[in-house]
Amino acid sequence: MRDRRGFAVSGYVALGAILLLVAAGVLLFLVSAATGHPGRVVPAGLLVALGLFLLRGLYVLAPNESAVLLLFGAYRATDGVAGLRFTNPLYTRNKVSRRLRTHEIAALKVNDAVGNPIEIGAAVVWWVSDSAAALLEIDDYEAFVRVQSDTALRRIAGAHAYDATEVAIVSGVGGTEAEAAVAARAPVTLLDGGDEVVQGLVRELQERVGRAGIRIGEARITHLAYAPEIAGAMLRRQQAEAVLAARRKIVAGAVDMVEDALSALERKGLALDNERRAAMVSNLLLVLVGDKDPVPVINAGTLNH
Repeated sequence: MRDRRGFAVSGYVALGAILLLVAAGVLLFLVSAATGHPGRVVPAGLLVALGLFLLRGLYVLAPNESAVLLLFGAYRATDGVAGLRFTNPLYTRNKVSRRLRTHEIAALKVNDAVGNPIEIGAAVVWWVSDSAAALLEIDDYEAFVRVQSDTALRRIAGAHAYDATEVAIVSGVGGTEAEAAVAARAPVTLLDGGDEVVQGLVRELQERVGRAGIRIGEARITHLAYAPEIAGAMLRRQQAEAVLAARRKIVAGAVDMVEDALSALERKGLALDNERRAAMVSNLLLVLVGDKDPVPVINAGTLNH
């Protein structure tokens, strides 16, 4: 079922014609009463009755609103012109709003692609693009959008890992082949996927609601977090990963600095034997990598005494 045009005209023109028809009936009745010709009373009454009946064909449409016209249950046309309108008085008119609407999906608890429980919520902007389909294809298109939005969000959340760390874990040593396959299929994560995840949600939802005459404008992730039962453990894991990453960076920088220091000494002709070179490397790394300020120790003898 798709929108199609039918008999629907400007209501102002129709209202003027109806008023003229009623006025003619009233005038004919008055003339009949004044001249004493009762035979004109019946036509006058019919004209007035016809005018009053035609008034049923008038209706008003607001901007971004349409009327689906039915004749004894059969679809006839859709009128989407705002203002005072007129159509067949026998038509049943069902108004449908085409304004933008926002559906907020409350936080859902689902399992991501790796199997970790997460909470995810979203907001979806949608509108009715085909009034006939929205009204006649399903019972309640608003409830239909709500249900399909929840289903599409669950589908998208289950197809992606929460963050890149999960993908790296299951793809590395210790991850099972099944988990690694999941990570390979879902390289884009929910946390940093951004527009790609959102566009995937829009496409998934549009495929589900398109037959009902619904158009999805955009979607946004409004809530994303680990489920409460694993949030603490995941926070500790993230903190540990941050500490390890910082340590790696510090060690890499310290090694570069030690290498530069040794190269500078060699360029100035200060050659060191292997023992002193090793001692210098050890001391420099201890100073550069240590958490606390170094405590200098004066060695009055040799390296061995």
